[in-house]
Amino acid sequence: MKKTIAIVGAGAGLGLSIARKFGQNGFRVALISRDQTKLDELAAQLAAENIEAVGFAADVFYKEQLEAALQAIKKRFGFIDVVEYSPTAGNYLPTPAWQITDENALDIFSGFTLGAIRTVQSVLPDMLTKGTGALLFTTALTSIYSIQSTANMGIAMSALRNYAHNLHKDLADKGIYVGHLALGVYIKPGTQTDASYIADAWFDLYSKQNKMEETFPVGVTPESVIR
Repeated sequence: MKKTIAIVGAGAGLGLSIARKFGQNGFRVALISRDQTKLDELAAQLAAENIEAVGFAADVFYKEQLEAALQAIKKRFGFIDVVEYSPTAGNYLPTPAWQITDENALDIFSGFTLGAIRTVQSVLPDMLTKGTGALLFTTALTSIYSIQSTANMGIAMSALRNYAHNLHKDLADKGIYVGHLALGVYIKPGTQTDASYIADAWFDLYSKQNKMEETFPVGVTPESVIR
């Protein structure tokens, strides 16, 4: 029986590449983002590659929308085996610490970090019942390192990383894999930072499940971010 991956924050770049990689390896794909028209276009593109995919519109800022989308996926496909979480959330540009306000800090935290918690709340009970599943979280390198120009993002992403690490400790002995991949690249199609290579890294982490966390590329630091 085919497994199902739900990609929260699916777009034409990384989300599509992850969908394609997992789809090529026998997964059905559920795509979540705000725009149903764009989701339908992505699903049609995957269908042309013989990958079963369906889009479910939801905004991670709104708990009811996200919950409804995940419930609709369960109704359509049954059990959600894997969740990959990588939305572009927030209404403010990356901001250094001295310019952080209540608004630009809370905005990305509410959309990105709380969106991840809401997603887990929706899928984890079923995973615990079955004793299997995977929760995959994608962030930027600012989740690990203090990067001055992206301090507002760092607050939210480092919090999500902390959450993921604690989930891993809680769930590792319950048959549920938790993974975190921090990206130290600017994604550019057709280059060494093409999203397809990130998708390969994610599938490798998921398949082996021998480590909880990795950076892409391996060993990247703020000084060596690939642009």
